[in-house]
Amino acid sequence: MATFSPEPFRIKSIEPIAQSSAADREARLAEAGYNLFNLRAEDVYIDLLTDSGTGAMSANQWAGIMLGDESYAGARSFFHFQDAVRDIMGFEWVAPTHQGRGAENVLFSLMVKSGQVIPNNTHFDTTMGNILARGGNPTNHVIAEAHDPTNAHPFKGNMDVAALEAFIQKTGVENIPLGMTTITNNSGGGQPVSAENIRQTAEVYHRYGIPFFIDACRFAENAYFIKQREAGYQDKAIREIAREIFALADGCLMSAKKDALVNIGGFLALRDEALYRRVAQELTLREGFPTYGGLAGRDLEAMARGLYEGIAESYLAYRINHTRYLADSLVEAGVPVMQPPGGHAVYLDAKQIAGHIPAAQFPAQAVCAALYQQGGIRGVELGSMMFAHQHPETGAWIYPDLELVRLAIPRRVYTQAHLDYVVKIAKQVMDNRAQLRGYRMTYQTKFLRHFTARLAPIEG
Repeated sequence: MATFSPEPFRIKSIEPIAQSSAADREARLAEAGYNLFNLRAEDVYIDLLTDSGTGAMSANQWAGIMLGDESYAGARSFFHFQDAVRDIMGFEWVAPTHQGRGAENVLFSLMVKSGQVIPNNTHFDTTMGNILARGGNPTNHVIAEAHDPTNAHPFKGNMDVAALEAFIQKTGVENIPLGMTTITNNSGGGQPVSAENIRQTAEVYHRYGIPFFIDACRFAENAYFIKQREAGYQDKAIREIAREIFALADGCLMSAKKDALVNIGGFLALRDEALYRRVAQELTLREGFPTYGGLAGRDLEAMARGLYEGIAESYLAYRINHTRYLADSLVEAGVPVMQPPGGHAVYLDAKQIAGHIPAAQFPAQAVCAALYQQGGIRGVELGSMMFAHQHPETGAWIYPDLELVRLAIPRRVYTQAHLDYVVKIAKQVMDNRAQLRGYRMTYQTKFLRHFTARLAPIEG
């Protein structure tokens, strides 16, 4: 039976939410073109669209907001933030950005040229989009176990190191400006990457002279999984594990809206001063002065404090167990989910729920729409709508192996009763899955189409 861990905090402020009728939600869905990104947040009851920037900040962070230094250059809050990154991650050069995709934009604009290839375990959507926008080609080399939702491998986010090396040899070092690993592997079900795998991946990249960057959005959750699951790490502090991981890399980019527990912010952290000087120039053109990078001083102050709160083991134990409770409860209710549960989200296996809908008709989106229509729950599709792409030569559509619905849990926001409600509605969708219908695209953009696309249901 699923068990729930008590929160290591008490609630000090609340925000009212309202439930709507099924008829109202059906009307809102139609107005939104059956894309949940297009909904008004006020029309959502339980919002599991993303864990990015949707968490609750602590009293300590709100105190930091009031102490933020809003000087244009050299603000005190920047140095607090820089010191936190240096202390936890060990990188000397730190460039703040407004969020993670700002860091991706700056880094890839400097390092990626048309026709070049950037390998990763699995790129997430904005990473992929920013590479494609530069004319680059993002490639994924996650282990085979990651493609099986039922496989309980403890580190399903791992890079297939042998496949990566073979790919480098085939592609040519001159065509690979940098290599990456994403922790945790969001697109692959929020699955962690082992410290040993990161070490092996770094060794391969560096043997070929390829700079190695970590997409560190959920590094603290990943470090906690390492502590729990990898031999030799049980007695190590989360900060110690994080420092060990980042010591293997040439730099990292991070959306601080995840494990730094803030509503806005991100950064690039680097070892190479020469690259940092180029980043600082690009930052000034695109984001802001190098010591604020598109953020207010108060946001930098909240990030500095949030980075430390995000590596607190009591918080991480609650966070991971909170997610596991939802996953275990769904399984008990007969709803298929990606195994094992990740850190920040539970991923429903839409291929099992809506197997009668072909990939071209977006089965995971059909499940997303049903969760909202039946219960006011907003999740996000990680399947054919988000990741399908056309072959550059033939134009044929290539569909992903997985069709997932991500239920991303905002940090320190929802209670056990909210999660129990999610389980109730998901079971209802599962029990009535034969009624689910596919969708056709009526509007889409070239890059990141899932954010603004509009769809229509396929009748019959």
